[in-house]
Amino acid sequence: MKKEQYLARTIEHLSLEKFNPVAMIDGMSKMAFQARNLSRAAGIYEQMLRDNGCSVILCLAGSLISAGLKQVIIELVEKNMVDAIVSTGANIVDQDFFEGLGFRHYIGSQFVDDNELRELHIDRIYDTYIDEDDLRVCDDTVGQIANSLETRPYASWEFIHEMGAYLNKNHSDNDSIVLSCYRKGVPIFCPAFSDSSAGFGLVHHQWHAALENRKALSLDSAKDFLDLTRIKLKAGDTGLLMIGGGVPKNFAQDIVVSAEVLGYDVSMHKYAIQITVADERDGALSGSTLKEANSWGKVDSALEQMVYGEATVMFPLLAGYAYHKKAYAQRKENRFADFLLQPITAEEKNKAGIIQ
Repeated sequence: MKKEQYLARTIEHLSLEKFNPVAMIDGMSKMAFQARNLSRAAGIYEQMLRDNGCSVILCLAGSLISAGLKQVIIELVEKNMVDAIVSTGANIVDQDFFEGLGFRHYIGSQFVDDNELRELHIDRIYDTYIDEDDLRVCDDTVGQIANSLETRPYASWEFIHEMGAYLNKNHSDNDSIVLSCYRKGVPIFCPAFSDSSAGFGLVHHQWHAALENRKALSLDSAKDFLDLTRIKLKAGDTGLLMIGGGVPKNFAQDIVVSAEVLGYDVSMHKYAIQITVADERDGALSGSTLKEANSWGKVDSALEQMVYGEATVMFPLLAGYAYHKKAYAQRKENRFADFLLQPITAEEKNKAGIIQ
C-alpha cells in the first residue's frame, strides 16, 4: 500500500452536542457494576460544577486526543466546566497542538505490518495513524517558539501558553485545546513536558544554543508544582476529574500536601472522579483507588468515585451528562492563567504573614 492509502480516513472528534446521555445515565443508577459507578460519577461531576466555590482540575493521561476526544475537552473548556488541566505532554503537544497546526490523525488498524509503516514514515497508536513527517513539523514549530522567547526558566504551563499565543496568531481558525485554553485563561500543566514532541523541539533549541554559545530557555518543574499549588490556595475547594492515571493524577493530588508543606491549612480535594482501566493490585498509581488517596490526606472520601472503563466510551458519557444538565449555567471564568502571569499578590503575601 502507498502512504496516502494508509492515511485516507481521518479521526473525527466527537461533540457533546451530538448526543444526550442524561436519560441513559440516570437509568444506569438502578443497574450494577460500572453502569452504577458511572452514573454516580456523573452525578458527582454535576455537583462539582454546581458548587460555586469549587474549582475543577481536569487530568488527562493516555492517548485521548488522537482517539477523537479533542472536541469534548474543548467544549468543557468553553463552557467553564474546567478551570485547570494537568496532562501528559503527548496529549497536549503530539496530538492537540499537532492538530492545531492543521494536521490530522487517521483511522488505522492494529493488524498491520509495522515495518511497512516505519518505511512510509507512519507512526501507530493502536488503531490510529500519524504522519511522522507532519510530526517533525510539530517538533520544529516548538523549537521555533522556544527560539522566539526570552531565555529564562519556564513552567510548562507558561510555555504552553506561548504555544496558544502562536496558534492564536497563525492558526486561529483551527480547533485546539491549547488555543481554547489560551483564550479562556485555563492553564495547562504538563509535569513531564519533555516526554513529548516538545522535548525534541526543546532539545534542538538547547543544543544549537550551546553550539552558538548563547543562552537557552529551560523548563522549571518546581515552578509548575508551585503554581498549581498557588491555584489550590486561591481556589479553596477543588474537584478532580481524572482520565487515566500516572503523573497527571499524582501531580494534581499532591498540591494538597504541597500547600501544607508551605504552612497553609487547606482542605483535601472535595470531589474526585477517576476513569481508568488499571486496577490496584500491583500498587501502581494509575490503579490506586481514591480511597487510598484519602489515607495520604489528598482526597476527601465523601464524594469520590472510581469508574473502571475505557476513556473513549466512559468520558463522553460522563461529560455529556453534566453538559446537557447545564451544570455550568452559573459558572464563570476563573482565568487562573491570568492570575499566575501576575507577580505574587498582596493577598498571598498577607496569607503568608509577610507585612507589606
